[in-house]
Amino acid sequence: MVQTGGRPLTRAALAGKRRALEDGRTVTRKELSASAREAAKALGLRPALRLVLSELVAAWGEQDWARLIVWPSNEYLVSRTGLSERAVRYALRDLVALEIVAPKDSANGKRYAVRGRDGTILDAFGFDLTPLHARRGDWTLALQARAEARERRRRAFDLVTMHRRAVEEALHALGHRYPETAIADLAAVRASLDASTPDRRGRGDPETVLEAWGELRGLVEQRFYAAGCDGTSCRHVETEKGSPIEACDKGRGDETVREPVDRRPDSTGMGDAVGAIGSPGTDPAPALVVEACPVVRELVGGDIRDEHEVFDAGRRLRATIGVHASAWDEACETVGPYGAAVLVLIVAQIHDDDATSGRNRIRNPGGYFRRLVRLAGEGRYRAGTELLAMRRRRLM
Repeated sequence: MVQTGGRPLTRAALAGKRRALEDGRTVTRKELSASAREAAKALGLRPALRLVLSELVAAWGEQDWARLIVWPSNEYLVSRTGLSERAVRYALRDLVALEIVAPKDSANGKRYAVRGRDGTILDAFGFDLTPLHARRGDWTLALQARAEARERRRRAFDLVTMHRRAVEEALHALGHRYPETAIADLAAVRASLDASTPDRRGRGDPETVLEAWGELRGLVEQRFYAAGCDGTSCRHVETEKGSPIEACDKGRGDETVREPVDRRPDSTGMGDAVGAIGSPGTDPAPALVVEACPVVRELVGGDIRDEHEVFDAGRRLRATIGVHASAWDEACETVGPYGAAVLVLIVAQIHDDDATSGRNRIRNPGGYFRRLVRLAGEGRYRAGTELLAMRRRRLM
């Protein structure tokens, strides 16, 4: 086929010719390469366009011209990029359409340089790379916009994950602690949202389901709260008038009645502490756990009076501090579920105190927890004694 050299006129080609450098500005090949990399990232160029653009930039001879003209032939670009001639022509067409390069055609459509009698290059016909360097500000703004979009997407996925975990935890708690409460409608909505939620590694937009997950979380937590209040919406009447730091065992009437504690001063000064610690084989009172580990109040968002509340807090905090599921199972077999939760709260509080003071004594909370479990199993560590020491330090 005979090449006529004709090229259809496009708006992008004219727009590229309107781009110009600053007066007296000289551009090096290194600067031009940096502009090409930024343009490829900002526009998300496919590999073929990146290869052709890189070879066009490499052909720039750093002449002291007002326009950045290069004139490599298609055969040269094919040999350098490994692409077919058709792929090279399509890539050049797309680069012109994206206003990255502008064509400068000769009378016969060939690309060549016009030389003087002494061999110096006076002018050339080929492709103008001036728009590539002149649009540096556009590439910077586009990269910033892409970075902000990625950050918004990451935050949206994080919020979706938080809502999803909260919904699963609330539904699980409703099914186990309040089995008479109907949750079939909430489970159906959750299944529908799970099916429509995009994957973090895909291209879906998480903001399309973020609001729906937030509404479902509010509905599930509201139903859990209503079930815990036994259907009543009025405020609870506090009938306990005793000290808030002492555990209340009144009215239990079950077989787990502890022996009365002798609180008379003794030679060790630990008479008052025995009741909070309990005898060997018993667990610390929830009141002592709350006083020694204020982090549990921040987690639960209120007062804790029962052992099951301490257990729920420890089980929820287990993964947060990096305690493996196998370590949790070992702790439940060694010191019981409640004792395992208490150990989790102790480790979490010590780790939180370290982060606040900057001492960094515990670098691996999960490993520290496993060590405490094994010491407790050998009888060399008592959680109640540690809780008393922690409470004493807070009161000093």
